[in-house]
Amino acid sequence: MQTTLVSDPSAPLCVDREGVERWRERRAGFTASDPSRQVTPLLQASSAIRRQVLHTIKAAGLGHIGGDFSVTDILVTLFEVVLRIDPAQPRWPDRDRFILSKGHCAAALYSTLAACGFFSPDRLAHFVADLSPLNGHPNRRKIPGVETNTGPLGHGLPVAVGCATAAQITRKDWRTFVVLGDGELQEGSNWEAAMCAAHRHLGSLTAVVDRNRLQQGASTADTNELEPLADKWRAFGWDVLTVDGHSHAELIQALSTPHPAQPRVVIANTIKGKGASFMENGVEWHHKVPSDAQFEIALKELAQ
Repeated sequence: MQTTLVSDPSAPLCVDREGVERWRERRAGFTASDPSRQVTPLLQASSAIRRQVLHTIKAAGLGHIGGDFSVTDILVTLFEVVLRIDPAQPRWPDRDRFILSKGHCAAALYSTLAACGFFSPDRLAHFVADLSPLNGHPNRRKIPGVETNTGPLGHGLPVAVGCATAAQITRKDWRTFVVLGDGELQEGSNWEAAMCAAHRHLGSLTAVVDRNRLQQGASTADTNELEPLADKWRAFGWDVLTVDGHSHAELIQALSTPHPAQPRVVIANTIKGKGASFMENGVEWHHKVPSDAQFEIALKELAQ
């Protein structure tokens, strides 16, 4: 999946029709059978996304690779199996809404969107380039498949509550999903939004916490202890599930069927830097670029 440079970094992103058709073929394979048994293709898709992220961040010279790797399996499960979307029609009115609240992990989101055909993977070569639409944080006005701009932490869940409320008021059946970083939960706006969602009985809303236990500079426990995290969400009126965030089968089961009358949070236990042995559980990989030697090691490990 290594990208090649195209001529104009500032050119608008366009739907990749061939990519959409490949995504539709993959999606048909999941919908025609029990998707929880389709683990191998999803594992392969996650490995491919991580390799693409590795290439993208290495070429750009910056990025949040540790968090990109921890959230990859969640994104792949959502976009390959769970979300009701059409990459050829990014603004289809009946689409499910997806928000990556931890917007600093944009490279993982962009790589996933490109794999689904929202735009050509070739454009990933312009990640964070001058005038490129592929900024370090997602921009809904420039990137098809992005519902709202994210970057300042604590904003994604409030926006998601608004989306789910809109569906409730208009009696639409589309769902809203939001992925949060665990360090991000130190922002009080999340808990205000959580209260509102429970009060409104937003059963169409699902939040996923990428629980890798590390944030910029330290562990979440050393910075501001979050545990007992599941109990906190329950106290706010949410249905709570805890899963292995790298198990596609567990993620599919948790994400596919919403709670009918409560918002749901899926606490997905993950490993920062998942897939590259020297990165795993390393706080320094929150924002770091692999050396040439580390790049080769990671590429080899992610190909296995």
